[in-house]
Amino acid sequence: MASIETRTSWLVAIVSLAIMSTAFGAPYIAVVGGSARSVPALASSLVWFGAGLGGIAMGRMADRIGVRWTVLTGGVMIAAGLALASQGAVWQLYVGHGVLMGLVGNAGINAPLYVYVSRWFDRRRGTALALISSGQYVAGAVWPPVFERLISTYGWRETMMLFGGLEIAVVVPLAILFLRPPPETALATTAADTLVSGAPVLGWPPNLVFTMLCVAAFCCCVPMSMPQGHLVALCSDLGIAPAHGAAMLSVLLGTAFFSRQMWGWISDRVGGLHTVLIGSGWQMTAMTALILTQDEIGLFTVTAFFGLGFAGIIPAYVLALRELFPPQEAGWRIPTLLLSSGWGMATGGWLAGRLYDYFGYYAPAFATGIGFNAVNFVLIATLVVRYRRSRAMPVAARA
Repeated sequence: MASIETRTSWLVAIVSLAIMSTAFGAPYIAVVGGSARSVPALASSLVWFGAGLGGIAMGRMADRIGVRWTVLTGGVMIAAGLALASQGAVWQLYVGHGVLMGLVGNAGINAPLYVYVSRWFDRRRGTALALISSGQYVAGAVWPPVFERLISTYGWRETMMLFGGLEIAVVVPLAILFLRPPPETALATTAADTLVSGAPVLGWPPNLVFTMLCVAAFCCCVPMSMPQGHLVALCSDLGIAPAHGAAMLSVLLGTAFFSRQMWGWISDRVGGLHTVLIGSGWQMTAMTALILTQDEIGLFTVTAFFGLGFAGIIPAYVLALRELFPPQEAGWRIPTLLLSSGWGMATGGWLAGRLYDYFGYYAPAFATGIGFNAVNFVLIATLVVRYRRSRAMPVAARA
C-alpha cells in the first residue's frame, strides 16, 4: 500500500526540530541566571503551564487556519515575553514567561507541530515524533552554556533581549518557507487509521483509557523536570562550579537527544505503550541514583544515565494515542495529553523549588518525584496488560 512519507516529510520534521530547539531555549535563561531558587523555578514552570493550557486552543486554531500562523505567532510572542521579563520586576518575569512565552508562544508551536508532523508520516511516525520532540533537549544541550557565558559577560536582561531577536530571526522565516499543508490521507494506511470514534479502547471506554494516559503523563513529567530545572543549583550546593553545572545539564539533555532517536526506532517496533513503560522504569532508577550521588564525576554519570532513559517517553505517549484512537481525534487528544505532561513538567520544577526552600536540600524533592514516577509506572503497566490481552483476543471477540 502506498505511503504518504516522502523526502518532504523529513524536511518538514527537521525544520520543526529547528523551530522547537529555538523556542525551548528561552526558559533556560531564567534557570541559568536565577539566584533565588523558587522565583526562576516558578517562572520556568509557568512556561509549561501556559504552553499546556494554550496548546488545546492553538491546536484547534492550527486545524482551521494552518500551523504556519500559530508558529509565527508563537515565535513573536516568545520574543515579546523575553522583552517583558527583562524589565526586572518579578511580576514582569512571571507574565512574560507564563502568558507571552507559554500561553501564546510555546502553545502555538509545541502541540500544533506534534499534530502537524504526525500527519506527514504513517510508517515511521514514532521516529519522526521522537525527532521533533528532541527540540527541548537540543535546546537544553546547546543553550545553557551559551547563556552562562552571555550572562556573566553582559547580564541576564541583555541576554533575554538578544535571544528574543534570535527567536524572531529563526522561527519566522522557517515557518513562512517550509510549513505547508500536510498531505491528505485518502486511504487508510495503518490499522489506527481505521479506528472509529466512540469504540472501546482496550476493552474499556475510550475516555477512561485517555484519562489514565493523561494522569500517567502528568505523574511521569513531575520527576522528569526536576533535574532539568535544578541541576545547576544542586551543583552549587555541592560546591561544583556553575559552569560545570551548566555543562552537566548539557550532558543530560544532549544524551536525551541522541537516545531519543533510538527510542523512536524502538517505539516503531514495540509500540508506544511498551516504550513508555520501559522509559518509566529507567527514569525511576535514575532519580534514585541522583539522590545517592554527591560528587561531580558521579553526577555527570548519573545525569547521562537519566538522559538516556527518559528521552523516549513523551513522543511514545503521542504515538500511543495515534495507535489507540481515531486519527480525526488527534487534533484535540494530543494537545490535551501534552497539557497534562506540560503541567507535570511545571509542577515538578516548581515543587522541587518549594521543597528545597522548606528543607534546605534537594533529597526530599527528588524522593517526592520518585513517588509520582511509581504512580505512572502502575498506570502504564495496567494499560500494557490490557493491550496484550486485547491483542491475544480473536478479532470477533474484540469487535
